[in-house]
Amino acid sequence: MDNVKALIFDVFGTVVDWRSSVVAELEVLGKQHGVASDTDWNKFAQQWYSGHIKNARRIAAGASGPLSVDVMHREILEDLLSSSEWSHIGTLWDEKTRQHLNLVWHRLNGWPDTVEGLHSLKKQAIIATLSNGNVRLLIDMAKHAGLPWDMVFSTELFNTFKPNPKAYLEAMRHLSLPPENCAMVAAHIYDLRAAGSLGMTTIYVRRPHEDSDAIQLDLEVKSKKDGGEVDCVVDSFTELAEILTRAAPAGEN
Repeated sequence: MDNVKALIFDVFGTVVDWRSSVVAELEVLGKQHGVASDTDWNKFAQQWYSGHIKNARRIAAGASGPLSVDVMHREILEDLLSSSEWSHIGTLWDEKTRQHLNLVWHRLNGWPDTVEGLHSLKKQAIIATLSNGNVRLLIDMAKHAGLPWDMVFSTELFNTFKPNPKAYLEAMRHLSLPPENCAMVAAHIYDLRAAGSLGMTTIYVRRPHEDSDAIQLDLEVKSKKDGGEVDCVVDSFTELAEILTRAAPAGEN
């Protein structure tokens, strides 16, 4: 991978642990508003996130819908809180509470290896996001979690969502780099398949319970050298930094 000059990162699930971050805030709000202690907040958070993924893919394929994830998250939140399963909570949360909760996606925490790994990788290549999150969300998240990005690319800037090819092509165009000099780093195989089809190097990061497509298909994502479909598989950003260090030409480490 000594040809890689830019590492382009998916964010939700790859860089930040959205699930534990969202669940923690839901638990606090639940206690504050007298919601039953046995409420399955993991289920609520997963339904919220899954709604975002479903809508983003639909819009990426050409359907109409909001291009700001903040707007999309709020629409999904309202749908959840008015559903038969969660309406008993909806009656307890006023507009101020809902506004605050909707911005939880701006306050997500990184995985344990994230900050150290990104700082190491930043010494070896450009590090940038390519996320379906909107620009303000990604800026707030970077400040909250200490993410040292060189550039923040949001699909909001390109009027689409991943996995539409336009998102990847526009990010590379703005970096003035061809696909062979760019690597997509993600914990989701659909993201890497889209990037790989455009000639980008593909780096899969294993994150617990994150890749719903692989889980549903009972798919073990493997590197090409092991008979798989991606260029590299790692368990952390620090491991990736070590791999890139070893791959660098003599004198560049």
